[in-house]
Formats: sequence, C-alpha cells, structure tokens
Amino acid sequence: MAALLLGALLLMVQPHIVPSRPTVISKAEATSQSVQKELLKKTVLKNDFKGNIHFNGSCQQLPQTIIIGVRKGGTRALLEMLSLHPDIAAAESEVHFFDWEDHYGNGLQWYMNQMPFSYPHQITVEKTPAYFTSPKVPERVYNMNQSMRLLLILRDPSERVLSDYTQVFYNHVQKHKPYPSIEEFLIKDGELNVDYKAINRSLYYFHMQNWLKYFPLDRIHIVDGDKLIKDPFPEIETVERFLRLSPQINASNFYFNKTKGFYCLRDSGRERCLHESKGRAHPHVDSHLLDKLHEYFHEPNRKFFELVGRTFDWH
Repeated sequence: MAALLLGALLLMVQPHIVPSRPTVISKAEATSQSVQKELLKKTVLKNDFKGNIHFNGSCQQLPQTIIIGVRKGGTRALLEMLSLHPDIAAAESEVHFFDWEDHYGNGLQWYMNQMPFSYPHQITVEKTPAYFTSPKVPERVYNMNQSMRLLLILRDPSERVLSDYTQVFYNHVQKHKPYPSIEEFLIKDGELNVDYKAINRSLYYFHMQNWLKYFPLDRIHIVDGDKLIKDPFPEIETVERFLRLSPQINASNFYFNKTKGFYCLRDSGRERCLHESKGRAHPHVDSHLLDKLHEYFHEPNRKFFELVGRTFDWH
C-alpha cells in the first residue's frame, strides 16, 4: 500500500515535458554571431601565421602604417616621397585587403605575403586609397592592430572630384571606349547630382567620422595634398615626425620639373618622376557648375575642420 502511495505521489510531482521549439534568432543576433565568428577567425590567424624570412635577416611583416586615402588625393606621390627614407619599406601595389571581400577572406597570412621584405627596424607601409571611404575597413584595421598609425592625404574636395573623373575618362580613352562628359555626371534634372560617387568620396566629414569611432585623432595624420604638390618637403617633414622616424629626407631630395609641371624626386644621384598619368589636366568645367560644387562642399568642409581641429585652404 505504501509503495502504491509513493508511486502516485511521484507521478503528481513529475514535471510536464514540453516539446522543444526551434530557437528563433533575430537579425541583430545573427549579425552579432557572424561578427564574433569573423573576429575569432582573425584571432586564430594572428597567432598562427608566420612571415617568410630571407637569408639576409629580412622578413615579411604586417604593415605598421597604412595610407588609407583619399583616392586622387596624392597617395602615390606621398608613398614615393616617404620611400626616400631608409627606414620605410613600402608595398609596391594597392593590396585592397580590407575592402575587397575575396582578399579579406584569404586571411592575414595572405595579407602579409603581399608585403615587402624588411628589417626589424623598418616600418612597413601599404597604401590603398579606397580604404578611407569603405565603411567596413576601420573596424577591420582596428581588429588587426589597434596601434596602427594611419596616413590620410586630402585635397580640395572639388578639385578631387575633377581628378576622379579625369582618371576614369583617360582609362576609357586608352581602351578606345566612349565616356560621357563630366557635366553628364555632375548634373541630374538640372541640379547637382549628389549621388555621383566622385562627389561622395569628397565628403571627408562623413568618412572621417567612421574612422574616429575606432582610432583617436592622434593616430591619424592628415597630409595637405595641395601643399604637397606646391612644396613637398615641409609636408614630408611632418610625416616623418608622426611616424617617429629620424629626419633623413631633406629639401635636396625634391626638384621642380618644368616640363611636367610638378616636383620630382632625387635619391642617391638618381632622379625619378611620377608616372605620366599623374598631373593630367582637368576637363574644362563651366564656372557656374564649379560654384555649385563649391557651395555643396562648403558645409561638410566646415564640419570636417571642426572635427579634426584644422583648416585647409579649400574653396
């Protein structure tokens, strides 16, 4: 009898089992999990990859400095001038690691394999101008190296738009392909076409805000691209100080080439100039249209000056 009562009691207190239902994951949670997986993957890569070592003691290493932009701001000139310093090892081509998904998916080992061989005392530098305007890049660079020193070279936003168009125009000319006039890009329904990508790239205030979410301003040195063209040495001096390099580059490393119309470099008796594609004449643009460009950039420029605590001689 006691056994029957005990069995009945156990049946009464036994918890009711509810069939489990599939867990519903919100879009935000799914995104968060995806980010965590990506970070975990990169963390593993950080600890696993090894640089190639040359018999002379040099090796490939991840960059300690990146020239992040801006496109048509003078990034190639900046890199060539900075390469005059013996403690700089520069990647020859634009790597596009952080902004191209197929490259980023290859991991940090692949990225390091794109770098030049350098000695321990040297700073490895790579430049990819598209980084500055790519939304995903700041966080990705930060996750790789929070101490990264970044170089950003900027020009008058209106002039940069014209240079942007000019480059694409000549690329089409070389391939014998037609290309619309700049007015067709700048004007839409009688108004300034603010959806034109070249205009968006010149909204420095918008893009700089994204970088400052991850890097303090003292980790981002802004080079005045307009001054670099007119008088390069003072600008390069400030870059040397920012990178904590010994002062090795001097005024004698630069000379003005009257034929080309811009400064060229002199290094150990050798003279070299930038590629002929640099310094091309811009297309003629109606003054009224230029005024529209200047007016459009006026307020974003003012906000940018406040953001970085500097002013630039732009329209």
